Amino acid sequence: MKKLMILLLSCQVASAVRYSLTFYLILSSGDPNIPRYMAMGDLERVRMIYYDTNIDRAEPRHDWVRKLIQGDPELWDEIVMNAVNYYQFFKTETDSFKRSNQTGGVHIIQQILDCEWDDETFEVDGYNQYGYDGEDFLAFDLKTETWIAANPQAKIIKQEWDKNQRLLFWKYFLTNTCLRWMKGFWIYAWGSLYRTDRPSVSLLQKTPSSPVSCHATGFYPDRAMMFWTKDGEELDEDVDRGEILPNHDGTFQMRADLKVSSIPSKDWRRYDCVFQLSGVKEDIITKLDKAEIRTNWRNGNDDGDQSEKHTFNVPFLLDYCDVKKQNIHTSVKTNFS
Repeated sequence: MKKLMILLLSCQVASAVRYSLTFYLILSSGDPNIPRYMAMGDLERVRMIYYDTNIDRAEPRHDWVRKLIQGDPELWDEIVMNAVNYYQFFKTETDSFKRSNQTGGVHIIQQILDCEWDDETFEVDGYNQYGYDGEDFLAFDLKTETWIAANPQAKIIKQEWDKNQRLLFWKYFLTNTCLRWMKGFWIYAWGSLYRTDRPSVSLLQKTPSSPVSCHATGFYPDRAMMFWTKDGEELDEDVDRGEILPNHDGTFQMRADLKVSSIPSKDWRRYDCVFQLSGVKEDIITKLDKAEIRTNWRNGNDDGDQSEKHTFNVPFLLDYCDVKKQNIHTSVKTNFS
């Protein structure tokens, strides 16, 4: 079975795909309500493992991970051991961050580790980026094998790190250890992650003058498009497309807003929201219809936008991780100097 799954990874008949394994590591201080240390792992942006010092155990976050625990307990134990033991190493390694920046109050140090593999070219890529209190701090550029500092404080630490073996350590992790783990995970994750789940699509509006939001949630995979059309032609003006965001259950959500304040009521029927999902031939088309819009102002309910129902336990920390994951390559090129 292992040979078969690795063959599937290597010999896709479809277009080339880049597979990714990402780890989020977070240290906190100054707030007893936030765990001192959190470690999370995502395969293809789907959460598979979570650990923090409050619960003091590693939790599988997907059905296929439970199958891995039964089928390859050694690999699971290796992941858990690394996630737990990394706490002390992480604190020691980033202690100099605090010396350069520390003031009173709450402080957060984040690290994102990601390895990627192209199933057509077999190219391996990856990155290691640190953030301090939500701002970019240091990043390891795998291609140039150098540390890139985002501010003057980080430049001091970069000079220290350039003198030791951290570069070799992280290069080996990103191009060997991380890739080995990813391939081991895919043996058990393939059937679950390479499925297609169609979303539920709703029209939402906060006030009569607000844009109408076409919101799709519960779809999988995250390779999807959403847009508005008028008389069958795609619109660019008066449309605001949101990013694809993860849900708690491993599915995804997205939205596209249409400004309707200048659209006459008689013309609403000419507008459609179109959702397209990779692997599904039929589009999901939702016509702009006032009777179908879910609102807060109509029924007096002020519970907020329905698209916000999927939130994280520590929104600030995890939103930072998700945004940095989506924009990491641009960040290394433009935000760092």
